[in-house]
Amino acid sequence: MEQIRNFRDSGFKVSDIELFSNISASELKSITQQLNPCPVVKAKAGEIVIDSHSTGACLYVVLRGTLAQSSNTSRRQLENSSIQYFAGECIGELSVLDEEAHSATIAALSDAELLMIDAATVWRLIDESNSVARNLLQLLSFRLRATNAQLRNRQKVGEFYRQLSMVDGLTGLHNRSWLNTQLPGLIENAHATETDLSIIMLDLDYFKKFNDQHGHLLGDEALQAAAKTVSGGLRPNDFAARYGGEEMIIILPNTGKESALIVAERLCDRIRQVKIFDEEEKALPHITASLGLATLAANQDGSGVIASADAALYRAKNMGRNQVAL
Repeated sequence: MEQIRNFRDSGFKVSDIELFSNISASELKSITQQLNPCPVVKAKAGEIVIDSHSTGACLYVVLRGTLAQSSNTSRRQLENSSIQYFAGECIGELSVLDEEAHSATIAALSDAELLMIDAATVWRLIDESNSVARNLLQLLSFRLRATNAQLRNRQKVGEFYRQLSMVDGLTGLHNRSWLNTQLPGLIENAHATETDLSIIMLDLDYFKKFNDQHGHLLGDEALQAAAKTVSGGLRPNDFAARYGGEEMIIILPNTGKESALIVAERLCDRIRQVKIFDEEEKALPHITASLGLATLAANQDGSGVIASADAALYRAKNMGRNQVAL
C-alpha cells in the first residue's frame, strides 16, 4: 500500500467515521487535529491490508472502497466473504488494544483508501475522550455478538452434517458410524440402571440371488422396502441401523427377551408381506428375513451382545430361514 495524502487533505469529516460518531463539536475539533497528520493509503483490489500473522501497529479506517475477510485473496472468495467492511468502518482495533497478532486476514475487495491511525494516537484519543472509549466498547460489543452468531450458525451446520454422516444413504437407517458411537452409551446405561436391552440381527434371505434375478436397482428397492418396514415396526425409543450389505441391527432399550421376541416375530411377518413391484405377467417377488435375538447379559459389552445375536441369526438360517431364533 502507498500513501497518497494525509487525512487533512482527504476531504473526509471525522464525524463520518463510525468510531467518532455522536461526539460533541469541541471533542471533534480536538480529534480532527490529532487525525490530520495521519496518512491515507491506497489498497488495490486483492491487496492484503491486514495479515493474520502480523501484530496490530495501527487502526485502519475505510474511507473509500470495501474490504473483506477471507482465507485467500481470490475475487470469488472475497465477494463471498460474510464479513465485509465499508466506508466509515474501522478494522484492527482489537489488535491495537491487546498488541496481539490479528485474528484474520483482510484484503481489499475493491480499490480502497484507508486512514491509518497509529496505536499511540488511538490510545491518546481513548484517554482524552470518554465518547471515543464508549464508541469503541459498542463497536467491540457488536463484533463479539456477530462472531457469536456466526459460531452458533457454524455449530448448527456442523451438527447437521454430523447427523447426516450418521445416516445410511440408501436405507435412511442409522449407519455403522452411528452404531459405533451410540451403542456403548446405551449398553453402559442399561448396566448402570439395571434395565434390559435386547438386540435383533436381521438378514434378508437369499438376497444375492434376488439381486442376480431381478437386478441391483430392484435389489436396492427391496432393501429400502425392508428398512421402511423395520422402521415402521419399532417404538419411538427403539433404534435400527444398517449393519452392512443386507444386514440390519435393531436395538431395543428397556426390553427383555419375551417382549423383544414379540417385536422380532412382528418384523419377520411384516417383511414376509412386503411386495416389491407389481407386473401382470410376473409373479410378485417377495422377500423374507432371518432374525437372531439376544438380550444383554451381566457384564456383557456391545461386541458380546452383537455376537450373541449374530449366533442366533445363523441358527435361524440353519433352521430354514424366514424365522426368528434365540
